[in-house]
Amino acid sequence: MPVRRTNWLPGIFNDFFGNEWVERQRVSSPAVNIVENEQEYKVEVAAPGLTKDDFSIDIHDDDVLTVSVEKKTDTHDENRSNKYLRREFSYSSFRQSLILPDDVDKENIKAKMEDGILYINIPKIVKVEKTVAKRIEID
Repeated sequence: MPVRRTNWLPGIFNDFFGNEWVERQRVSSPAVNIVENEQEYKVEVAAPGLTKDDFSIDIHDDDVLTVSVEKKTDTHDENRSNKYLRREFSYSSFRQSLILPDDVDKENIKAKMEDGILYINIPKIVKVEKTVAKRIEID
């Protein structure tokens, strides 16, 4: 019994237009690392090819930190003698929400982009140790 091809349309278009060299890219969520030490939490988001302008970082309801990305790419070729055999627009979006622990200093959260990684530093509230009341003896 012959094998039936169910996705014949893309193959026909690639063969007909001769553009099988066009590589298809799959979009996935960026990798996220979260590290904790005594002073802070550090969030690292892998973001190759993105800039700080592509990101939005917000705190909602006082305890949810949301990191979102929206990147649109549309390359225009103004040369009218060309005709498109295939033209693909690029759009990627990502949203990650993190529930912040109670010991976070929300007013001093900072973020920076460096070498394709978004770093978010979330400091912990500095705990002031209370002194125990004690009586001083007089000699």
